[in-house]
Amino acid sequence: MREKLIEIKNVSYSYYTDGEEEATASPALSDINLDIFKGEFVAVLGHNGSGKSTLAKLCNAIFEPSTGTVTVDGITSDSEENGDAIRRKVGMVFQNPDNQIVATIVEDDVAFGPENLGVDPAEIRRRVDSALKDVNMYDMRDREPHNLSGGQKQRVAIAGVIAMQTECIVLDEPTAMLDPMGRAEVMNTIKRMNKEMGITVILVTHFMEEAVQADRVIVMDSGRIIADDTPSNIFSDIEMLKAHSLSVPEPTELCLRLGIKETVLDTDSCVRAISSYLGGDMT
Repeated sequence: MREKLIEIKNVSYSYYTDGEEEATASPALSDINLDIFKGEFVAVLGHNGSGKSTLAKLCNAIFEPSTGTVTVDGITSDSEENGDAIRRKVGMVFQNPDNQIVATIVEDDVAFGPENLGVDPAEIRRRVDSALKDVNMYDMRDREPHNLSGGQKQRVAIAGVIAMQTECIVLDEPTAMLDPMGRAEVMNTIKRMNKEMGITVILVTHFMEEAVQADRVIVMDSGRIIADDTPSNIFSDIEMLKAHSLSVPEPTELCLRLGIKETVLDTDSCVRAISSYLGGDMT
């Protein structure tokens, strides 16, 4: 039986501006119910303003729900003390890597989180080295972060969360500002820490090609969960995606245009499907 890590029950969240009446505030999330299980890799999709980033920040206790409850490994995010405890279990990586760098040397940046947790210096050294190796950045541990590429900076940010030994990492559009090579670097790191290290991953993204790599895809619109299923089932429902201003992965689109009925999610599957469709091998 799968074990729940994050449990979201009847959660709504509204943003308020100074002097705004509560009754007139527009909810960013409305009556959300969601369970995230240990070891899952979950992708969250939605156009701008759909509520996906708000959901991510609730999972990390950056926000507390306006109504309802968010519980992480038995801890409810209803107090500052509990929020600190939750952030020890759920780490967060944001969109802009430059906003996450706090030190002038890579290894010092990765050490920042464990130091704030009061971890013993010898254990910090072990964690930093291990985390940098996990994201293939150990050889750059003495480099200055501002000299790194965007993908390398994001891998350093991920290493900082790994060094805190959180059970879950929430990534809020971590590849949005990266080039294709940087996106590939970060996605390879995300998949490796999920599959090899058993870390639960919640990836907020607007890249369909990233979402297909998850175990499960959640689609959001107007502060609500519209769909929650496997990538294959989600991306076979073209009408639902288009109704919520979302596209399909490029390999899926190509096969659809060719009239191939099989739901194809990635390039390799696309090549095989077209080869079969044409009745021959493609090399």
